[in-house]
Amino acid sequence: MNKLYATVMMVAGASMLSVQAIAIKFKVLEGNMDAVKNETQLNVVYDYSKMGVGKFDDEADYIRKKKADYNEKEAGRGDAWAKAWKADRSKRFEPAFEDLFNKHSAKTKVGNFPSAKYTLIFKTTFTEPGFNVHVMRKNASIDGEFWIVETANQANVIAKVQMSDAPGRTFGGYDYDTGARLEESYAMAGKSFAKKYF
Repeated sequence: MNKLYATVMMVAGASMLSVQAIAIKFKVLEGNMDAVKNETQLNVVYDYSKMGVGKFDDEADYIRKKKADYNEKEAGRGDAWAKAWKADRSKRFEPAFEDLFNKHSAKTKVGNFPSAKYTLIFKTTFTEPGFNVHVMRKNASIDGEFWIVETANQANVIAKVQMSDAPGRTFGGYDYDTGARLEESYAMAGKSFAKKYF
């Protein structure tokens, strides 16, 4: 019985990941990705400076509202939340993106490679944090743009690729933490971008 349950759950999980991968859409906005697909290394940097969140066009407005709401319920909770919201980027999202990209790219690796010829700038343009409150849920997702630029002259843009609907949820649905859901969005973005262009 336990083996049968485990098998069913593995198949369900694989199906869910396949559906998530298919849901992500890419569109080349400028240039050509062929110029960099044979590079062995790309420096990668992240840009969250022009990002909408949920119903807010500006992330700062979202943070201000959530922080105030949490602090009203419990003193200091909003401050802790706001700190974690920013910290998750370097602690969870960026490593997840790089890990899955590097696992699914044929030859190109991304990371902290300042001497690489090209830099990948991952600009997150929209974040849907989603929610999971046991009886109801909304999956997280992110939209963004990938800019490939010359490392030595970042005004020289080689290509721009738009990405939409990178989904985020964890297997089994135990993703009550916003960071866990969004970590999966970045992981799926890395995996799908690597498989499509590298």
